Amino acid sequence: MSSQQDVPRLFHIPLKYISLVTLTFQNSALILIMHYSRVMPGYDSSSRYLASTAVLLNEIIKLGACSAVAVYDRGLQKAWKEVFSNDCWKLAIPACLYTVQNSLQYVAVSNLDAATFQVTYQLKIITTAAFSVTILHRSLSPMKWMSLVMLTLGIALVQLPHDVVSMVASSFNLSLRLPGGSDDEPGTPKQEHHGLKGEDEMNRTLGLVAVLIACILSGLAGVYFEKVLKGANASLWVRNVQLSFFSLFPAFFIGILWKDGAAIAEKGFFFGYNPVVWTAIGFQAGGGIVVALCVNFADNIAKNFATSISILISFIASVYFFDFVVTANFVLGAMLVLIATYLYSKPDRRPSTADTQNKEEYRLVPLESTSSDDASSQSPRPPLDKFNEKQQ
Repeated sequence: MSSQQDVPRLFHIPLKYISLVTLTFQNSALILIMHYSRVMPGYDSSSRYLASTAVLLNEIIKLGACSAVAVYDRGLQKAWKEVFSNDCWKLAIPACLYTVQNSLQYVAVSNLDAATFQVTYQLKIITTAAFSVTILHRSLSPMKWMSLVMLTLGIALVQLPHDVVSMVASSFNLSLRLPGGSDDEPGTPKQEHHGLKGEDEMNRTLGLVAVLIACILSGLAGVYFEKVLKGANASLWVRNVQLSFFSLFPAFFIGILWKDGAAIAEKGFFFGYNPVVWTAIGFQAGGGIVVALCVNFADNIAKNFATSISILISFIASVYFFDFVVTANFVLGAMLVLIATYLYSKPDRRPSTADTQNKEEYRLVPLESTSSDDASSQSPRPPLDKFNEKQQ
């Protein structure tokens, strides 16, 4: 009875289930809205908004929101001292990596459909595992190695050109075209149906390269964040204020001044903005904050279920709204990715000893990673107030 009363609730609903719905909605809606904002009708490469301005506004919004909560929680003077502590400079490196990653996400969603992006972006599991082994010197179980191989195979199937897959399948007298599918290239929308001008300019190779680099940066930043800040005595909000603050510098100097300075001077900072663009920015900024809160109450099963459902929602929405062509190799690859994600996040069986029973591992969740997968760990997450205590 007491255990039921101790479960965190909101409006008499356990936060675990609210987290599940929130993570699912945020994971799927963010990518769909970002993709549509880059390919919506009436805009082309010369009239579309500049992604660098969206990245900067995203960081400004998160900085303001996290600062307000940090001041409310710690007080102005104490929050200021914690944000600009002696070790705050350590956050500059992951902040820069996350900023570049966010910029590459805009490049990726501009050149890949939402479903393909969602599946391919699971590569960050592989990059995070690789950096965990090399930098943190962690060992992976055979099950996790097998899941990584399965994940790689699934993503390769999704990205493999359909003519190559068809040529191999034809040698075995197989057909990889699902009933009702067209003869178009998979992942290539039928532009005449919805008139999405931006999809005429989609470059799948560029999108894939952007996803690969973004996944590498995501894995490196996450592992660096964990290694450098392990045992640090700082709250969740203070750390994310530091991340957002240091993210402003690469977002402004690299994105605004160096990359798009001439275009912004000619057209203006808010050129090409509309309600869809503002919604995408709001989802990316607010979604990161919501996810950072929710993952503290959602276990790995709920997180993996949310990831799976979000990929399914993106897939269905891509077929309905963007005329995504369904092929058997995409379906098979997506299924392998979902299974591999579940197997990799499944806790390993460990011997029951006094040391392992008394040891708990908690992680700070950087808001720059707006996907719940970046905040995965193998142990339950504590209430928010325990983030103020030293761990390990």
